[in-house]
Amino acid sequence: MNRKVWLIGGTSDSATIANILVESNIPSIITVTTATAQALYGDRAKIVVGCMNLTEMRCFCQHNQITVVVDASHPYATEVSHQAIAVTQQLNIAYLRYERTHYQPAIKTGVMELDSWERLLTGDYLTAQRVLLTVGCQVLPKFQSWQSRATLFARVLPQIKSLETAIASGFTSDRLIAIRPPISLATETALWQQWNISLVVTKASGKPGGEETKRQVAASLGIPLIVITRPQISYPRQTSEIANVLAFCQRAIAN
Repeated sequence: MNRKVWLIGGTSDSATIANILVESNIPSIITVTTATAQALYGDRAKIVVGCMNLTEMRCFCQHNQITVVVDASHPYATEVSHQAIAVTQQLNIAYLRYERTHYQPAIKTGVMELDSWERLLTGDYLTAQRVLLTVGCQVLPKFQSWQSRATLFARVLPQIKSLETAIASGFTSDRLIAIRPPISLATETALWQQWNISLVVTKASGKPGGEETKRQVAASLGIPLIVITRPQISYPRQTSEIANVLAFCQRAIAN
């Protein structure tokens, strides 16, 4: 039996894990939701691009003889994780969540943490503000009803789907910037000043995701920063050490 690891990817950490699996000669298949994310991985990795529902995930695991699932998806991609957990429990497949150690910010002055998009959008935080959203294009439709109550700006990835989603959510071209991270401190500062931003909304993406830079700029310019904290999921098994991922996969493949 050709047992395989299913690596749910799309993050920089998943690219590191993919390289280690290849170097360790562990058969694996990586799934990502966009063609852009495919560029994270080398030529030696087998990659499948696209989204799957619960039924499709089950068929995918059975067809590819998946023995272990390593979930290294984005922390905010909760639906993917919930479905992967359900499928592995149904098919008795080993599951491991990889997530880097939660970022402990040094700068907290002027920063407000909220536990959900709903809390932000149903509150009065955005009213009459010039708001920069660095939240990812998938969240932008949630802000459409706020277009008439605040002046909203968005930073998205330089890809057609991201721009189309932003425009469909009511963002005009003069309130959009498409740029690929990482964003330098100088660029971040200049953008906030150029648009005369009075409030910034971001996700708890940690230092690699630019959260520390945003906190520094917010403190320097005296601009409030709202951080949406990571969703809380009860994972069956979780680690923040890549070495543990390799050992887990080796055991699962060998059994």
